[in-house]
Amino acid sequence: MLEIFVDADACPVKDEVVKVAERHGMTVHLVGNSWIRGRDHPLVRKVVVPQGSDAADDWIAEAIGPGDIVVTADVPLAARCIARGAKAVGSTGKLFTEDSIGGQLAMRDLLTHLRETGEITGGPSSFAARDRSRFLDSLERLVQDVRRGR
Repeated sequence: MLEIFVDADACPVKDEVVKVAERHGMTVHLVGNSWIRGRDHPLVRKVVVPQGSDAADDWIAEAIGPGDIVVTADVPLAARCIARGAKAVGSTGKLFTEDSIGGQLAMRDLLTHLRETGEITGGPSSFAARDRSRFLDSLERLVQDVRRGR
């Protein structure tokens, strides 16, 4: 059965994930290092992992299966999940695919290096209403594609 896994600690679209999951009767795993706020729902499983920089990522990467979906802004986690046959989408609606993940990892590494050397001092742009809307549309289409076997 198709399930959604959410890298939940800093995820701004948890409520939107639950809305899509309700529509399709899917289980959602909200995974984080601390208690995850949000409404309780029979389809939602809140998973609190031990403290550690990659504990939530490790839990998700081990639990996710082919055809499942991960919601994350973490490119390396998305790559790990794609390697296991899962689909991945960021909180702004950007899809991670087998074809794009290599380039996305390389860009992440380049930007990390530029920040460390002081060439870039800013981070990602702030989350906007259009990002939330794009995310909802992307997740809905992704769920439908997976259900159709694409």
